[in-house]
Amino acid sequence: MKKKFLALALTAVMALSLAACGGDTQSTDTDADTSGDESASGSQTYTVGIIQQVQHEALDAATQGFQDALTELLGDSVTIDPQNASGDTANCTTIANNFVSQGVDLIMANGTTALQAAATGTSTIPILGTSITEYGVALGIDGFTGTTGYNVSGTSDLAPLDQQAEMLHTWFPDAQTVGLLYCSAEPNSQYQVDTVQGYLEDLGYTCTQYSFSDSNDLFAVASSACTASDVLYVPTDNTAANNAELIGNISLDTGTPIIAGEEGICKGCGVATLTISYYDIGYKTGEMAYDILVNGADPATMPIEYAPQFTPKYNPTMCEALGLTPPDGYEAIAE
Repeated sequence: MKKKFLALALTAVMALSLAACGGDTQSTDTDADTSGDESASGSQTYTVGIIQQVQHEALDAATQGFQDALTELLGDSVTIDPQNASGDTANCTTIANNFVSQGVDLIMANGTTALQAAATGTSTIPILGTSITEYGVALGIDGFTGTTGYNVSGTSDLAPLDQQAEMLHTWFPDAQTVGLLYCSAEPNSQYQVDTVQGYLEDLGYTCTQYSFSDSNDLFAVASSACTASDVLYVPTDNTAANNAELIGNISLDTGTPIIAGEEGICKGCGVATLTISYYDIGYKTGEMAYDILVNGADPATMPIEYAPQFTPKYNPTMCEALGLTPPDGYEAIAE
């Protein structure tokens, strides 16, 4: 009788142990790592958020290149959520915080203010910037050497500023005064005009910086700059790009030609530029995102990537209006 009772007790203990093991397995599944998601077929899926600082031709092209690259590389395995901050710093912060709260797998920040908002919002989610002129300036990294050391990497839209200064000299060798027009709220614009001013002064020009704080005072500042200068230089500046036609109308009224930092600005107000393809740097950023998401690359050690080539272009409409003939080797900007 004792043996029979003992056998029954052992059977009950084993049943309870099996039940407990089954409960533990279910709990472990619930608590599993949720970075990325598993689709019904078992393949991993990803969610990527895009913060675009403002809508204009250059940033639009970079965003499109990024989306095209990720779609080609990941197909239906990636969901991309593009958000535009409409030039508002507070909107950049709100978008970044929303992406962080959603737990996206990666954030692409298109524009300096967008990058700063994303970097402030998270130190764990991978961030890739694009259309950023100088990452050390944008992120406040002293002695920047090409990698950030934390969760940020990306691509740069920096064109060779010494060559842009030489281009201005080629077009306007007899000019004496150059106005440097830029938005003071964009630290990379300040970096560009400070740098190009040194090259221009070495070439014998007298330079004056004209900064506007936002689109509200742009008209007055641009008018003063055009009136006082033989020629203007406008760097890759998002606020200027978003108001390029306004600047162009002022320059036509005063007869002041403009050398621009990139094609989108040049199309609206400039006569010539040495420019990159924003679509190409956006596409490269998408390839970097794939490397992070699928291959586990660490943005902290990924070097900032730069455009592989620069193209001299001219604006036929502005050149005709100002009576200018482009030098040899310049490609016309398409209408």
